[in-house]
Amino acid sequence: MFTALLLSACLQSFAAHAADLTVCAASSLTNAFRDLGPAFEAQNPGTVVVFNFGASDALLAQIAKGAPADVFASADPQAMDRAGAQQLLVPGSRRNFVGNALVMITPADSTLALKTPADLRRPEVKRVAIGNPASVPVGRYTKAALTGTGLWAAIEPKAVFAQNVRQALDYVARGEVEAGFVYATDAAIMKDKVRVAAPVPTDTPISYPIAALADAPNPQAARKFVDFVLTPAAQTVLARHGFARP
Repeated sequence: MFTALLLSACLQSFAAHAADLTVCAASSLTNAFRDLGPAFEAQNPGTVVVFNFGASDALLAQIAKGAPADVFASADPQAMDRAGAQQLLVPGSRRNFVGNALVMITPADSTLALKTPADLRRPEVKRVAIGNPASVPVGRYTKAALTGTGLWAAIEPKAVFAQNVRQALDYVARGEVEAGFVYATDAAIMKDKVRVAAPVPTDTPISYPIAALADAPNPQAARKFVDFVLTPAAQTVLARHGFARP
């Protein structure tokens, strides 16, 4: 009798765990996806969405090492390309679902009057927050943009490399740097602490791909979530957080 009860409890525990949907998503999606989670759960009773937010490259490394996950949402195509090359994605499930923009920000109370990236060459600018180009998509976009305008060589020595875009945002919000580069959606969540000094054109549009993972513990829910983020209702939520349509 005890054995039967124990087995039943274990099966119930496994069933509950199996109903979880784990979504690995770029840090810049944190606020928007936390709004989307309850809506997806309401449409899929019994499914609990668990989010794992971080730099896209760091998330990819976790997935490649076998971390259980169902969906990967990257802040740039490059990280997703590598996921595909490693055969980590369900073939045909990859979709671009939102776009973003790169901006230069300064602390809201800054008196330096920095108006363009070229102003960061000024001697009073000592520190600039930039996502690490080796591992953070916003850093790759920033480096490419500054290289294209001939500014990277002058600004790189001042760079304080962040592990993800939210860390770069925090550096600026706390006044630990004179300026920084983040996505427009990130700047918008701290309007009281940071100011957008200038938009920063990028050579290629900033697009976010999403895909179901090949070893997903919950493959059916994974495909549903990928489809869900492209629905009009989900796109409305994403637009409210400042994301552009794909």
